[in-house]
Amino acid sequence: MTVSLRDTISTAPVDDGMILLDERTGRYWQLNATGTLVLNALLQGATTAEAARDLREHHPSLPAGQAEEDVSALVTSLRSARLVAP
Repeated sequence: MTVSLRDTISTAPVDDGMILLDERTGRYWQLNATGTLVLNALLQGATTAEAARDLREHHPSLPAGQAEEDVSALVTSLRSARLVAP
């Protein structure tokens, strides 16, 4: 699965993550550092399994199943908020 942001979404790094702004509506969302790590991996072409592996590398105590659930939950949230292209 490939993830890409919609054309109307801009991003800006912040100290503890990333801001996503929908320029069309003016709504914004903030990702923490972990969400930013996962989103960046996905935007660079990683699969959800690869993004979960990256997440586990940064948080070694995180169980593999939990990492995969967290990545899936983030993708679901991004889709629900209409931040990523279908």
